[in-house]
Amino acid sequence: MALLEIRDLKKHFPVRAGLFGRAREHVKALDGVALDVEDGETLGLVGESGCGKTTLGRCVVRLIEPTAGTITFAGRDVSALSGPALRDMRRTMQIIFQDPYASLNPRMRVGEIIGEGLRIHNLARGDERKLRVKELLTRVGLREEYYGRYPHEFSGGQRQRIGIARALAVNAKFIVADEAVSALDVSIQVQILNMLLDLQQEFALTYLFISHDLRVVEHVSDRVAVMYLGKIVEIAPAGSLYREARHPYTRALLSAVPVADPARRGERIVLQGDVPSPVNPPAGCSFHPRCPHAEQRCAVEAPRFAFDGRHGIACHVFGPGGAK
Repeated sequence: MALLEIRDLKKHFPVRAGLFGRAREHVKALDGVALDVEDGETLGLVGESGCGKTTLGRCVVRLIEPTAGTITFAGRDVSALSGPALRDMRRTMQIIFQDPYASLNPRMRVGEIIGEGLRIHNLARGDERKLRVKELLTRVGLREEYYGRYPHEFSGGQRQRIGIARALAVNAKFIVADEAVSALDVSIQVQILNMLLDLQQEFALTYLFISHDLRVVEHVSDRVAVMYLGKIVEIAPAGSLYREARHPYTRALLSAVPVADPARRGERIVLQGDVPSPVNPPAGCSFHPRCPHAEQRCAVEAPRFAFDGRHGIACHVFGPGGAK
């Protein structure tokens, strides 16, 4: 049984206009997402900017309220929780944000930031809380004496370590890492990624790892899901996806990844046209206006997401039973 099950998840943001700010249109940030995350795995989520990755991560932990669909975590319907039940759920589901400085209260000291969850959930008090926070600082590679400092006194990598310590403080089991290393230097990225992998083993964590960097995702993920215009178009074990990507969109993404060895560089796939507007997505397959393999049915009939073994794809042409 999967730890996290997402079914037909939708999030539509209203576009308001006019004197009274009435909603005239809706941005379909998520448009029927179905996804499972197994206990103890790292599921990578990739796609172009604006495809809905961050919205999905925030809906999962209820920072954003879904428009429709269900989110089931450890057998409980997260989308139906409220009050004390929702607060208890948030102990086990945490998020690491892309911008560590914006996510840390500049008026709070590091000890207060990390210990806030312990206080809210009544997990530790007084000296016990202080000791726990200092242990977490050490575990994420920071010094105990940083306890009394403010966020502006740290580098970007150090601030991200503080964010990770905050997520671990309440004994979380599932963590959404939303572009957790994209704002950091490459050398610091490696340190943070390796630390996340070590913490996963030590605390039996499950990650939803959101990133636009496909090489980073390949390094940390057990499986990878590819998102386009609010929908999952392909999902497979990381090794299989990177060796044998099937969806034309996934192939285009992988062809753009820089390769140091000239002998291993493949032909770059350049997609024509712009990403369609999520306010008015195209009929049929949402990728068909940019797909070099699109057929007539792609413009009128949305492909059904189907699995061939552990490899899932939504495509008329390259999916199970397709022509190619």
